[in-house]
Amino acid sequence: MKNLLVAMSGGVDSAVAALLLKRQGTAITGVYMKNWINEENILGDCPWQQDIVDARAVADHLGIPFRVVNFMEDYKSRIVDFLLAGYKRGITPNPDVMCNREMKFGVLLDYALKHGFDGVATGHYVRKRENPGGSFDLLEGVDDKKNQSYFLALLRQEQVARAWFPIGDLRKTEVRALADEAGLPNARKKDSQGICFIGNIRMGDFLRHYIRDEPGEIADTDGRVLGKHRGLHLHTLGQRRGLGIPSNTDHEHYVVVGKDLAANRLIVAFDRPDSPGLYQRSFTVHHLSFVNQPIPDRHTLLARPRYLDPLQKIEYERLTPDTARVVFAEPQRAITPGQVIAFHEDDVLLGGAVYA
Repeated sequence: MKNLLVAMSGGVDSAVAALLLKRQGTAITGVYMKNWINEENILGDCPWQQDIVDARAVADHLGIPFRVVNFMEDYKSRIVDFLLAGYKRGITPNPDVMCNREMKFGVLLDYALKHGFDGVATGHYVRKRENPGGSFDLLEGVDDKKNQSYFLALLRQEQVARAWFPIGDLRKTEVRALADEAGLPNARKKDSQGICFIGNIRMGDFLRHYIRDEPGEIADTDGRVLGKHRGLHLHTLGQRRGLGIPSNTDHEHYVVVGKDLAANRLIVAFDRPDSPGLYQRSFTVHHLSFVNQPIPDRHTLLARPRYLDPLQKIEYERLTPDTARVVFAEPQRAITPGQVIAFHEDDVLLGGAVYA
């Protein structure tokens, strides 16, 4: 019989994951990962204390052991420092994808194996399939509105082999119904939004606390200065709001199309399909990672440019062991360096990479 550590966030998805495993006769222990507790009291509402209460209440209701583990140092070094370093370099990192690879199926999985567990279960909407040769694939969750395979695009085979996803075959409405039917204490709890340590404060305010503002010019693609920005780290490609510069007489809005790091200049253009730098088809990606087998060096496949975007046809060409060129069949709007692309063969997640 498997003995699994279930990552319980206090939300209904992980609660139902634990419920289903318990009903299957799996030996389980609930665990809450204490990653960030907002000790400096500058980040608004991060309800970690209530989340622990809710997770413990579910564990008590199910009659399973429960523990809280402190991974704050790992989270700071692997996620928060990674996030801040990326913004300082002018890119927009994806902490959610890194948190899954480095924390839930990294630090937590290592902890689980060290303490005698066979692996880690989570409430992700994704499916796992065992192949005849003993390897494993990840497939999209059946609920296309909640499918979270994108956030697992950088997992490796040894991580997937020790991962369980009990709710991947369910839709969110079914998960809620199961929670109600079982009388789970958090059955009606609202889904959390965003990254917990950010809470209800804006990302810009969080970054401003840790990264010093370096004001500079806002200019259009012809070099005409239109205004001032407070810091390049506060802006991302495709951004329209918060630029502080007026639209033109035709009521067209400016949008960020680039950053000149050397000149500390934010580049904008009108939000049009032909604006330079806004729409592109060809991208270099790095940090290639594959769920199972590597993608052939030249291959036609599908990719999800960012979370919840529809799958797009691409031509994939391996350049080095760690980099590739991807060319989309259709131009993509405001693809941002530091974000993640997920590679697919139909509903099978092949892996992912980071936009350069």
